[in-house]
Amino acid sequence: MEGFPLAESILKPLIWLVPIALVLGFLRSPLVKGWFGEKLVSKKASLRLPQDEYFAYDNVTVQDAKGTTQIDHIFVSRFGLFIVETKNMGGWIFGNANQPQWTQVIYKQKNKFQNPIRQNYRHLKAIESLTQTPISKLHSVVVFTGDSTFKTDVPPSVCTLSSFVDYIRSFKLPMLTDNEISEIRRKIENGRLTPSYATHSAHVRQLRDKKSR
Repeated sequence: MEGFPLAESILKPLIWLVPIALVLGFLRSPLVKGWFGEKLVSKKASLRLPQDEYFAYDNVTVQDAKGTTQIDHIFVSRFGLFIVETKNMGGWIFGNANQPQWTQVIYKQKNKFQNPIRQNYRHLKAIESLTQTPISKLHSVVVFTGDSTFKTDVPPSVCTLSSFVDYIRSFKLPMLTDNEISEIRRKIENGRLTPSYATHSAHVRQLRDKKSR
């Protein structure tokens, strides 16, 4: 800024704040936070669930009666199928199994979000249909990965990042044979939509279209 040395000296350091602010905003976006939470669950599971007993599938998008639905994680084992919904959230969490919506409170700011147990039930029904596995052999698991605190009683199936593996491993009753596991895995691998940016974008557009109606 020729002729304005003082203004130039003030603005030059501020210019660097613009890309920093953009990066911070991107990292705080729901999409990135959700992706990071899912990666934390995948990493924890790979370290603590024996991979020859629990077969992991991440980011599984399948067709169902309402369109497409995206499932964060599926673990196939002889103890059943564990269908995992991940929530990377902070603050205080209020809700119970029967409420349509739960509430997140951060510094007195309240945000409503869909009951993740109900949200995950749709995932269970989609996998029940895809794999032709009785829903009694499917287990719903909700994992909160952020710095959140439950302020109301929640079912054991609602876990934290530190507790979800113990919850999964608490199931000790064999439900599936090796042949059944192989067939279920084949159906998931053949029935899921190809994991890609295009698949994810189409699913997100579908969700936005439903919200705008």
